[in-house]
Amino acid sequence: MPVDRLLPSAEAADLIALTRDIVDKVLDPIVDEHERTETYPDGVFATLGAAGLLSLPQPEQWGGAGQPFEVYLQVLEELAARWAAVAVAVSVHSLSSHPLLNFGSAEQQQRWLPGMLSGSQIGAYSLSEPQAGSDAAALRCSASRVEDGWLLNGTKAWITHGGIADFYTLFARTGDGSRGISCFLVPGDLPGLSFGKPEEKMGLAAVPTTSAFYDNARLDADRLIGAEGQGLQIAFSALDSGRLGIAAVAVGIAQAALDEAVRYGNERTTFGRTIISHQGLGFLLADMAAAVASARATYLDAARRRDAGLPYSQHASVAKLVCTDAAMKVTTDAVQVFGGAGYTRDYRVERFMREAKITQIFEGTNQIQRLVIARTLTG
Repeated sequence: MPVDRLLPSAEAADLIALTRDIVDKVLDPIVDEHERTETYPDGVFATLGAAGLLSLPQPEQWGGAGQPFEVYLQVLEELAARWAAVAVAVSVHSLSSHPLLNFGSAEQQQRWLPGMLSGSQIGAYSLSEPQAGSDAAALRCSASRVEDGWLLNGTKAWITHGGIADFYTLFARTGDGSRGISCFLVPGDLPGLSFGKPEEKMGLAAVPTTSAFYDNARLDADRLIGAEGQGLQIAFSALDSGRLGIAAVAVGIAQAALDEAVRYGNERTTFGRTIISHQGLGFLLADMAAAVASARATYLDAARRRDAGLPYSQHASVAKLVCTDAAMKVTTDAVQVFGGAGYTRDYRVERFMREAKITQIFEGTNQIQRLVIARTLTG
């Protein structure tokens, strides 16, 4: 059932209504088939872009909608409640534009942001490597200075929309140590850039996740974003926002699982009564509803701090941790409500459970979130 949302403006309410119309008419009818067959949904992101949903929190001067982050996250949640893979890709697109928006020069912004935020392009974020996931400072992919720019060599991993994206926000080594990493904006058709086959994932199968290979790929000098050596600062700044995106996606998955479980609980009967009327199941569903509502409040609190210009890094980690753990618990309990039927692919809850798992891993594992939170507590 649709979530009754408290929104800051009539415009925001219209955006939620538009999103619900799109997810009901465009996403819901095809999601099961595309996830089952692991096929890319051609045209879906163009539809979202045409509706203005790919650049909601970005400034209007560059083609964004200028919406508060709390509104953007609630749109992400609505998308995730129908199709988590699509919602994750939208979140990653926003993440990939963050460095240019916040660290690029005025000339770079004028040159590239209008296209990136037009709705006709999709971006990808390229930080992780096979041996450098949580330990981002250990990355090895290199960018060496040459006369006309940079020479890129090395491997990147776990790229959402790899091989399909129009641009990649790349973090590569330009020197030694944690201050020897820089950020680059790489066009998707750069000669010398190739991609591996899509990973065979537990969930989110319709949108590819791939490795990328740079083999003496020459990049123009003006593609450096920020200062040389500023890469990790840029990456971690972007990840605070990205963690909120994943928190909202996790709540969308959990809400969808709760809705399916409540519907089934009101239809399925045992011992002459609907199963929801049995206290054991009723209390389980009540706990699921409480978990979803409290998780949503957590990510909205962090988003409102961001919108107000307050420090929110710790709150982003708390939201990512709380929301994704809640999604894993709620989706697991939803399978339990369905009993043996929930363990089959006849119902969506088994997919929701598989999709929830990855939210505890990407944008910093939940163990990393605990580390971040603990460090803020110790000053």
